Amino acid sequence: MYHIISRSSGRKTVALLIAVVGFVLMYETRMLDSQFSAWEAMIREGRPPAAGERLSFSATAYCKGTTTASGVGVRTGIAAGDPTLLPVGSVLNVATGDPKYNGVYTVMDTGPKVQGRILDLYMWSCHEALRFGRKQVDVTVLRLGWDPRASSPGLIDRLFHRREAARRVPAPDPPPPAGIPPDISNDAPAAPSPDGPPPLSAPTVEGEPDL
Repeated sequence: MYHIISRSSGRKTVALLIAVVGFVLMYETRMLDSQFSAWEAMIREGRPPAAGERLSFSATAYCKGTTTASGVGVRTGIAAGDPTLLPVGSVLNVATGDPKYNGVYTVMDTGPKVQGRILDLYMWSCHEALRFGRKQVDVTVLRLGWDPRASSPGLIDRLFHRREAARRVPAPDPPPPAGIPPDISNDAPAAPSPDGPPPLSAPTVEGEPDL
């Protein structure tokens, strides 16, 4: 059988195609590990990843195109993600294992091949994107979508809020209800009469008769 395949170029081509397809299918197969099970449970419950949550993603790189799905131009620091998991506008801290590509990325693009736990990082050079290949990365969600309330508070924010809470000034006393006069102490001067001050009498001098 070995000699028959080696003499037939058509059979060798078919065997090569079968081997390539089998390798691609094995390469694209997801491992059913504990992280993947937890992720699937999160999706079934309809719960998006929370701000500050650290997840494991498979990262690739792309270099083509001029405009993202959000309408802004492509540039370094933009990533494409699955909008059902990471809505457009999400801010991520990506640890790739290479200091050159570590940093903060904003999800501004989508794609038909970016589904599930896949993150596609934009790179200006196509040669650099090819060298990047595919690798496992750790993703920390800093903000989910455009909602600022779904943001992970940083160290500066925590220190600032703590200092403001310590310096918080107590609220002033509420004013008295309408129709109730304010409380006046006995030492306070009496209010002037609405008719004006009383008339002053001329001083009298002893020994002189009054006129």
